[in-house]
Amino acid sequence: MTKNKIPAAPSIRRLPSYLHIIRQAQSDGLEYISGTVIANELVLEPIQVRKDLAITGIIGKPKRGYPVGELITAIEHFLGWDSAKNAILIGAGNLGTALTGYQEFKNHGLNFVAAFDNNPQKTGTQIHDVPVYSFADLKPKLKNLNASIAVLTVPSTEAQSITDNLVEAGIKAIWNFTNVKLKVPEDVVVQREDLTSGYAMLCVVMGKAY
Repeated sequence: MTKNKIPAAPSIRRLPSYLHIIRQAQSDGLEYISGTVIANELVLEPIQVRKDLAITGIIGKPKRGYPVGELITAIEHFLGWDSAKNAILIGAGNLGTALTGYQEFKNHGLNFVAAFDNNPQKTGTQIHDVPVYSFADLKPKLKNLNASIAVLTVPSTEAQSITDNLVEAGIKAIWNFTNVKLKVPEDVVVQREDLTSGYAMLCVVMGKAY
């Protein structure tokens, strides 16, 4: 696998959208759903949907499609959403606070067990029932938190140094909400989210449409 690269990333990004449609089909009482139906809902090619679903290991039935219940189970298992994962938040600002309160993360097994911040007015408090500790306590606290994921929402100037501490403490997955390209060992996975990219797309499309 290429260093720090998540395999089949485009397909993985599409699976949650598929899951939403499939769950709606289940709510409507449908026992089967076809790749074509999913594709039409999302304006995709049916062959792309079938390829994406294939990575979960499930196989559809000719002329019937995929059994809805089994398909939901297969996608959730592939995504790891059927097992709990402990995460820590690094940076208890506005964005970090919003992320800890997002219910869908909890529904998919993501459990924030602690937050860390360098603001003394925040340490010792809680955000959405998540205790906030000082950055200085990061390494000793991590030993007892059983966390495998760190969500990084700190200022860019602090991102790399904090990442170095996270790696030394044993964190193997970092969800990076800063604009810094982090340098990490090959056995650490980094997923970077650039919120300004989505905003840029909206602005360009609006500019051309209006």
